[in-house]
Amino acid sequence: VQLQASGGGLVQAGGSLRLSCTASGRTFSSGFMGWFRQAPGKEREFVAAIRWSSGITYYTDSVKGRFDISRDKNKNAQYLQMNSLKPEDTAVYYCAADSSLILSSIWHWSHYDYWGQGTQVTVSS
Repeated sequence: VQLQASGGGLVQAGGSLRLSCTASGRTFSSGFMGWFRQAPGKEREFVAAIRWSSGITYYTDSVKGRFDISRDKNKNAQYLQMNSLKPEDTAVYYCAADSSLILSSIWHWSHYDYWGQGTQVTVSS
């Protein structure tokens, strides 16, 4: 399985970006897809995840109300719409997926089997 992420860039505080992540090599029917981010000198942290079958979403508190994760089953893809961006959102963003993941494990990066390459998001103040 390969995940291809895109959509990062440079944006001013208050602006928006949309990240995309397309999976190839396997059609997902279960498990979760999600987004993590890693700022320089910090551990990779959970941002959002979506249960593939139902579309139920989960977010870290710092992005609730600003970010929206979604998925397109037909395209085997997930998206992260990021609004009201803040300088502290600056990081490399990674998409991840795992077809056998359970809910209790979605919060930590070590539980995901598949990863996309990172895409840089920089928010200027």
